[in-house]
Amino acid sequence: MGIDVGSVSTNLVLIDPEGELYLSPLYLRTQGQPIAVVQQGLALMEERLSSEDRICGAGTTGSARSLAGVLVGADIVKNEITSHAVAALREVPGVRTVIEIGGQDSKIIILRNGIVVDFAMNTVCAAGTGSFLDQQANRLNLSIEDFGDIALDAKNPVRIAGRCTVFAESDMVHKQQMGYALSDIVAGLCEALVRNYLNNIGKGMDINPPVIFQGGVAANAGICAAFQEALQTEIIIPRHFDVMGAFGAALLARDHIVEQDGKTKFRGFGVTSLEFQNTSFICQKCPNACEIIEIKQEKDILARWGDRCGRWTVVEAEAKDSQPVKA
Repeated sequence: MGIDVGSVSTNLVLIDPEGELYLSPLYLRTQGQPIAVVQQGLALMEERLSSEDRICGAGTTGSARSLAGVLVGADIVKNEITSHAVAALREVPGVRTVIEIGGQDSKIIILRNGIVVDFAMNTVCAAGTGSFLDQQANRLNLSIEDFGDIALDAKNPVRIAGRCTVFAESDMVHKQQMGYALSDIVAGLCEALVRNYLNNIGKGMDINPPVIFQGGVAANAGICAAFQEALQTEIIIPRHFDVMGAFGAALLARDHIVEQDGKTKFRGFGVTSLEFQNTSFICQKCPNACEIIEIKQEKDILARWGDRCGRWTVVEAEAKDSQPVKA
């Protein structure tokens, strides 16, 4: 099982021993409640499995990977770069560039001979993410599902200032007032997002084919066409483009379990009925003032993370004298 818990969505994937999807992936909205949504996802997965099925291992990734790993008893917890790269290599063994654009962040991964040699992430500016397109589609009173196809009908895409969502919206309004065709404006927005991505995330990167485009935005034909035009190369959309993080986590978990002779830490589907508490506090033991994340099951501390020095980090409740220091 692979679980990718992000700020916008949570994806769950099951693969068989050969690395193929066993069931169709689950896509759930995180809605600021990672614990609840992971439990919901596990419950939905359990309903789809037969009594003969067995989870042999679990891996987590995404911004809440540590939290999800504690909840489910993950055998391996990996960052998004590693998970996306592993999934990309599975789909296109010779891939050299991975473009990934999600709802709230975007990243680029450069690989050479199957090894990640460089990467960059954007977790701040919305102008290079899926939320940028959602906002502008809403502004144009369009369904985001129709956005890409409309862009492909453009005859003369207009240039939209895409380095900021505020500038993009005001520029788009101006172009509408000047009477530009809707398809030309939409295509211009797609080109603006691609331009923003390449000028920020991809700046200084050696982007070579094969190029894979993954993440939810890869479903947008207009964005894909804009990338192809900008890079002058074929853009490959992998089969599982929208759940590549979870897919990669599942592949990593499978390989890890093989190395561990089949022994797994997976806690089972019973965790869906347990109650967990997720809290945080500021450590005042040194000037770093780290924010420590703590997860409990009833009164037992399951894990803490967020400290730079390791003072509070525990895998199990083991340090009785490590009591939170109030800010």
